[in-house]
Amino acid sequence: MKPELITIKEASEWISLTLNRKVTTANISYLVNYGRIEKFGNNGDAFVCKEELINYYKDYLGSRQSNWKEKLGDDIDWHLSFEQYKESETTKHVHRLHPYKGKFIPQLVEYFLDEHTDEFKKDVYFHKGDIVLDPFCGSGTSLVQANELGMNALGIDVSAFNSLISNVKIAHYDLSDLNLELKKITEKLRQFILDSKTVKFEQCLLEKLSVFNNEFFPSPGYKWQLRNKEIFENIYGKAKEKEFLSIYKKLVTEFGIELKQENAESFLDKWYLKHVRTEIDFAFELIKKIKNPNTKRIATIILSRTIRSCRATTHSDLATLLEPISTTYYCSKHGKICKPLFSIMSWWERYAKDTLKRLVEFNSLRTGTYHHCFTGDSRTIDLFSSTEKINPEFSKQLKKQKISGIFSSPPYVGLIDYHEQHAYAYDLFGFERRDELEIGRLFSGQGREAKESYVSGIAAVLNNCKKYLQDEYNVFLVANDKYNLYPTIAEKAGMRIVQQFKRPVLNRTEKDKGAYSESIFLLKDK
Repeated sequence: MKPELITIKEASEWISLTLNRKVTTANISYLVNYGRIEKFGNNGDAFVCKEELINYYKDYLGSRQSNWKEKLGDDIDWHLSFEQYKESETTKHVHRLHPYKGKFIPQLVEYFLDEHTDEFKKDVYFHKGDIVLDPFCGSGTSLVQANELGMNALGIDVSAFNSLISNVKIAHYDLSDLNLELKKITEKLRQFILDSKTVKFEQCLLEKLSVFNNEFFPSPGYKWQLRNKEIFENIYGKAKEKEFLSIYKKLVTEFGIELKQENAESFLDKWYLKHVRTEIDFAFELIKKIKNPNTKRIATIILSRTIRSCRATTHSDLATLLEPISTTYYCSKHGKICKPLFSIMSWWERYAKDTLKRLVEFNSLRTGTYHHCFTGDSRTIDLFSSTEKINPEFSKQLKKQKISGIFSSPPYVGLIDYHEQHAYAYDLFGFERRDELEIGRLFSGQGREAKESYVSGIAAVLNNCKKYLQDEYNVFLVANDKYNLYPTIAEKAGMRIVQQFKRPVLNRTEKDKGAYSESIFLLKDK
């Protein structure tokens, strides 16, 4: 039987109605480009098969829930997967001002902070005007969502850079001044690299890559062949990588390109090609001259986001950073020969525009409540005196009203190095690193002593924070407690776990895409 073919636009409309969920043309194009479904017709006249499309989504959506429940247990609360939201919604407005490994999605925070109830959440825990605390503030998701919901919020984080990210997200800006300063930097950066041989080299390299990839890695045909095992990726990819490498080396010699810096002592020395480092330093010097403090801070975050994307590594190793790379390589993520970055220009322009857009979006939602993230140790910080130093008026409210509760995601045992993930920013901006104060630090591992130290650390945080909580407080802690440490933590903090929600985590940035869950523990006073 001849397959029923429809255009990508028709496919988007039809599958959205069939599944009763939004599926965009970009979603369909992704499936085609990555070989999940076959493309029919030419590039200018592309079609997909209706039967193949519906079979893909039925298998993907139906089997995932049943497979994950089989692996994680029937007690998993699938409604807390928030699978109905697109990525643009789970990274809405200022939540994507800067990458941060290990953050939770805003919908999870909103679910427990807002005043709705349902068959799973039967009580209201927070109200407008309340004060919420996040003692492991990270990138400030709890603060931003509390703002949207008309709640005040305080955060604490041992990392100076994390505090900067959080405070930048909830700050107020003169958007006209910001737009003007960003345009100045963009224009000066453009003039700085105008006659650069590196820029001309990269333009020539891109032309040759385009011709080579179109011939040997045609899209989506190549990825379709991979999925059907018509090509062995490791053998074919390595062979073509070697073939193009000779072209690359000739261009490097022809243009006289210096790839690596003279030494590799610091992160910036090791992980950035020479010309990229030169541009970074040039842009940072311009940012230092900005007079408006808030404009300067947000410009700093834009530069940090930019240089994170410009590290000399492969696309598949962005989260792990195995070894610096200064040559072209076969990229398994994109299914073609890719190259390292030789200029920050395109990323700076993209993130400058994106940041302005996200700040405008958040401005339309934000409320007139107070928010701040302190740089400090949550085990010992005095919130009353710390707040009084920066906002005496809110300090009076805090002392009188006290904090209604906590919503936070503590670090896990020996999983993430929260300072090292932003090593480039600490290097460039000169922030003091306080790695030794991290609870559950990666360096300490996951052995018995590390677990005991972790339990003591989290309990110490809760005991310190209790001094600022109302009598009838609610504490929500999000954790993957595979070592069953939280009952002991609650006991040491003089609390009790009254409820546990278990949710599947569907959209993870790490390479491990397998079944994974985390628990949301609700703790109350004993």
